[in-house]
Amino acid sequence: MPQTDWKKLHNGSDILGVALDRVRGDEVNFTPEIAERLGRAFVVWLQTYFSGKNKLRISVGRDPRLSGPELLESLIKGLCAEGADVVNFGLASTPAMFMSTQIGENPVDAAVMVTGSHSAGHKNGLKLFTSTGGLDKADISEILDIAKGNLKTGGRSGNVAYYDFMAVYAQHLADGIRKGVNHPDHYETPLEDLKIVVDAGNGSGGFFATDVLEQLGADISASQFLEADGRFPNHFPNPEDTNAMNSLISKVKESEADLGIIFDMDVDRAALVDYTGRPINKNSLIALASAVVLQKSPGSTIVTDSITSDGLSWFIQDKLGGKHHRYQRGYKNVINEAVRLNGIGQESCLAIETSGHAAFRENFFLDDGAYLATRMIITLAKMRAEGKRLTDLIEGLPEPVDSCEIRLRINSADFIQTGSDIIAEVGIMAGNKGNWDLLPENYEGVRVKCSGTGQDGWFLLRLSLHDPVLPLNIESNEPGGVQKIAHELYEFFGRFDNLDLSAFKRFEL
Repeated sequence: MPQTDWKKLHNGSDILGVALDRVRGDEVNFTPEIAERLGRAFVVWLQTYFSGKNKLRISVGRDPRLSGPELLESLIKGLCAEGADVVNFGLASTPAMFMSTQIGENPVDAAVMVTGSHSAGHKNGLKLFTSTGGLDKADISEILDIAKGNLKTGGRSGNVAYYDFMAVYAQHLADGIRKGVNHPDHYETPLEDLKIVVDAGNGSGGFFATDVLEQLGADISASQFLEADGRFPNHFPNPEDTNAMNSLISKVKESEADLGIIFDMDVDRAALVDYTGRPINKNSLIALASAVVLQKSPGSTIVTDSITSDGLSWFIQDKLGGKHHRYQRGYKNVINEAVRLNGIGQESCLAIETSGHAAFRENFFLDDGAYLATRMIITLAKMRAEGKRLTDLIEGLPEPVDSCEIRLRINSADFIQTGSDIIAEVGIMAGNKGNWDLLPENYEGVRVKCSGTGQDGWFLLRLSLHDPVLPLNIESNEPGGVQKIAHELYEFFGRFDNLDLSAFKRFEL
């Protein structure tokens, strides 16, 4: 096997690499041989995790990417080589893989999903789980270290079984909706009077329409792109993609549906569209999920990522009576923070990112797009019976006049140090500038409230989790306010020779 830079496969709490040679400059580094070796390393790591447990059962699944079938088979080969028994689910969703450690007749010890998540189709990777949840960044480092070391061969070889766990998982979700709605007249089909459009983007989420909603009586006739297809001929499955959202919006309007749901590739994220075609994502999705949670858990803390708006904070705290706790970007960071808060006695029932990762305490703090949709559908059905609309729950949510994200590329070999230095200098500048105020409760980068003439907004400058990039988020409640804030920052950034300012071109500065 050629020399492998294992560190390049480390992607936060996941493993990610280039699986297909499709993009010039992207060298393939996630091959079947690598997948096999990672499978072996995971078993070795699990044997320590379980204090030497001899016989492990591990479930495996994949998303529809073209590289998936071969990588899955190689992964299975590696798992079996180290003595683990494997249960192959085939096409699956990431949340279902974790749930296989919790539900069913014989829950497994651990699970692996072959997925590149939101990354481009030529990439692929692994998401790894035990019964306590997804692995953390430090765990991934240990597994990569094991993989690059000397792995001994020999010993017991594991067996492979095939199982349709997605049917079990779909039934679990359907039963949850039946119980949650508790319809007095038709308990088994509580969604009879609802028309719901599901857009799976040819990813793994089509099952939610056919195996969950349709079984509950919902009209899913306008749903689209439910068939898994690794070529993604219609649009890439990503709730943050403008083309994908516009496609769903058009379908909801055209079919006069009650609700639209869009999933990402591996169904750990989702976004909604209401009956008018209004997108419910990012801040509005967080507001809606918060409203649902706070009805049952008044005063609970909602943990979000760092780029959420000031209007959302007001809505959660002043309108809903909850607490808003901004934390670092990264779905695992947000989840871990919510778990930590509960551990110190501060109730937190929801951890959610603007990207659509939403994890409920009642659901093992698992970021599950299908479960998020399930909770919203239960609420929709119950409110519909009362003559109300789902979006009544977010009436009064302040929306900014304008917002944007600018990604500034760092031209430096040590981009982490360079980016950190730039953030520090921006903080010093903002702290000494009239009408700009550093916001103290901030866990990532520098967040500044901008009260200059015509600005009335804020910006957050942070370092990307994985790339040599400084993402800059700007929001304003004034027409032209984002432009004014961007102009002042552009002039300040001009002093840094190692910062590419071409992303500011949209403002014609």
